[in-house]
Amino acid sequence: MNLKRFTLFLLLTVSYTAFAQRDGYWDKERATTKEIIVSARDRISLKTEDLPVGTTEIVYRITLLDENQEMTNSLVSVLKSIPDPTGISQGSAGAVFIMSKISGDDTCTYALFTSAENAKKYIDDGKTDKACYAQEDPVSKDAKRLSLDKSSCLGQNINTIWFGIHSKNWVLNQKVVLEVVPWVDTKLNRGWNQDNKNEIISLCKTSTMAQKMANSDDFCVCILNKIMKQYRYAEFQKLLPIEKTKVYKDFGNTCYKDADISKNVYNDLRIQASALIKLQKYNEAIPKLNTIINDGKATALDYSSIGYCYILTKQYAKAIKFLKEGEKLDDTELLVKLNLAHVYLVNDDYSEAKAIYKKYQTQNVTDSLSWKEKTQQDFIIFQKAGLPSKDFERVLKLYN
Repeated sequence: MNLKRFTLFLLLTVSYTAFAQRDGYWDKERATTKEIIVSARDRISLKTEDLPVGTTEIVYRITLLDENQEMTNSLVSVLKSIPDPTGISQGSAGAVFIMSKISGDDTCTYALFTSAENAKKYIDDGKTDKACYAQEDPVSKDAKRLSLDKSSCLGQNINTIWFGIHSKNWVLNQKVVLEVVPWVDTKLNRGWNQDNKNEIISLCKTSTMAQKMANSDDFCVCILNKIMKQYRYAEFQKLLPIEKTKVYKDFGNTCYKDADISKNVYNDLRIQASALIKLQKYNEAIPKLNTIINDGKATALDYSSIGYCYILTKQYAKAIKFLKEGEKLDDTELLVKLNLAHVYLVNDDYSEAKAIYKKYQTQNVTDSLSWKEKTQQDFIIFQKAGLPSKDFERVLKLYN
């Protein structure tokens, strides 16, 4: 039983470690390895190689060697056995593991800076007030992992780091070895950091297609994902304005046709049109309903709504045209039938209107609203809008 428990624990531990691993790599090609002789009591600065795009963390090691001592293994070779930076921070063993196995008797203090100017100031006066990190106690060797995305001073946009080193040997020169290895996030390596993503999202929000939507978040994220997949950020920035516009348009059309996004877009347009109709802003509701119809996404109720708007804006021919289209789509939708009767009536075609009013007078147009009640409600609105009303009473008497 104990053996089974131990096996289960081991499997869970391995599984957790596997799933916890980050998607990235130690960039040994752009690692920094510098060896320099520092004069007694002197202060120097060492600049790292340019950090690759997408660097989120670095591991560095500073080792002081006696004369003729050589490093037994490089930091790059040590990190080969650590799959990602989380392995370093899992207990003190990680820190011990990346420490150099040898060092001299000499010591130094050091500090990290993000600009050559601040590093030079440190060389001049030894002050660390401008440093992102300072090791004030003298050490003969030191190794640390720094997370750039969690540092308010460093940050992912930093391309270079300067190490200021102060020799604490007051008589003899000493040899200092600095090693820095960057951890590169695979996704961020394409140059798409948070600021760059927000730039694309902001531009998308101002697009014509996005303006049609009550909530364009999913649509803009869809465009962003397609751009990030096809282009590195630097590549995208090099495109001409006209090329960027085409990219937005092409990806926008693709995303606009996505089933889920499309459904939300047209539902948003219906909600907006319905709200405008309640506010009696029929001329503003018509374009939104037309968008749904022109995109081939209209239901019979959409045709009913636009027909209703055309009646109240006294565009009777258009009302008849769209209501007949709605009738073809669903011949059982009674709101279409009722609006068709209305447009015949106000367009001075009482006989056509009477046949429809009589045919459906005993039915409901919705599950809770009768044909008669809806007719009465509409006539009140039509009268206030100034539509021809001489036959309204004749229709209501038909129901008696």
